[in-house]
Amino acid sequence: MAAQAHDPFAVFRRGRLPAWALVRQRLDATEIADVDDAVAAAVASCAHLLPSSGTACVAVGSRGIDRIADVARATVAALRSRGLDVFAIPAMGSHGGATADGQLAVLASLGITEAAIGCEIRSSMDTVRLGEVDGAIPVYLDRHAAEEADVIIPVNRVKPHTDFQGPIASGLLKMIAIGMSKQRGADTFHGQGFPVFADLIPAVAAFTMRRRSIPFGIALLENAHARLRRIEAVPSAGLEARERELLHEADASLARIPVPALDVLILDRIGKDVSGLGMDSNVVGRYYTGPTGRPPAIQRIVVRDLTDETDGNAVGIGMADVVLRHAVDRMDAAKTYMNCITAKTPEGARIALTAETDADALDVALACCIKVEPGTARIVRLLDTKHLEWLYASVALLPELEASGVCEVVRPATAIGFDELGAFTDPLPA
Repeated sequence: MAAQAHDPFAVFRRGRLPAWALVRQRLDATEIADVDDAVAAAVASCAHLLPSSGTACVAVGSRGIDRIADVARATVAALRSRGLDVFAIPAMGSHGGATADGQLAVLASLGITEAAIGCEIRSSMDTVRLGEVDGAIPVYLDRHAAEEADVIIPVNRVKPHTDFQGPIASGLLKMIAIGMSKQRGADTFHGQGFPVFADLIPAVAAFTMRRRSIPFGIALLENAHARLRRIEAVPSAGLEARERELLHEADASLARIPVPALDVLILDRIGKDVSGLGMDSNVVGRYYTGPTGRPPAIQRIVVRDLTDETDGNAVGIGMADVVLRHAVDRMDAAKTYMNCITAKTPEGARIALTAETDADALDVALACCIKVEPGTARIVRLLDTKHLEWLYASVALLPELEASGVCEVVRPATAIGFDELGAFTDPLPA
């Protein structure tokens, strides 16, 4: 990019950037074709655990799950076919700005409305205190679920968590312990700190299951393309042991960047629909506190935009080193701050070095790297951390990618293109 005499960053302008090529990563594409059949079969496998009559509450609400509205609708239908009245609740802790209407809006953004899933949705931030674990930590449950349901059926994806590591992460137990406890419970829970989550989640979930009937949950697993590959009803008896097994399977299925180290990673977007952390720490190998210990090692991360679906919640933007002004301008402070305060991670809302254009952002990111010559820099550009089939990779990476056995160059290396406004001209396939 041509430097201007008045530009204070002219010294960082790069006259030479590496060429990059469009690369396709071959990922496991095994997926469920018929969600209705899969859900019906899952519920049938645990039908003996259901009462013959009464009211069932379906707890749902995690973002970014493939065909979640179809899963919710099919779950409602399967329970109703067993003679139960059914209603649903948002089970998402503090999301949606920690308001009842906000949580309904989040569900609607997922395609989950009363008309779409065929039952009433009862949204409230009110909770019932069930008691305490460890003699001091209160346990809360959504009021509608606690007082108006004979059985509660949580529906959630099992996957590695972005804030902590352990044998129990995101899944049914976490939804029971945190999602269904609304903002009050989520805030109390996070106040204990992430290091205790792997032990506290199963303890709180077990406490809740002893006091309210949760006969089974619907566990969802996705493939490397973020498409549903398994739907399984998991009985509450043995839930912790089975979820550990499912988590191991989910971790093995997670799509990853197929090189051990990068100088610059460019993400076209981040958002809550991509990951609870905006960008998946399991994919980028870093957290607010530093490297996670799993590859890749990345010197600098650039964030270009937020997803439309995140609706201004820019949590996780604090993991970036350089962000575009456009992304910052789309940030909804109230939603982002509520999420970060509840999670006790104010770092998630911190704004990094802010650039006006893609060209500026790449120059700044390279200037912040150690022992890197721009012309031979190791650069990858992705749509987001959920979609890793297509990527741009600089020429220095191509031998490694081709040698991996899972990548092919589908468009030869060309110069990184920018338009007259400094925006990338090379599109990433959707």
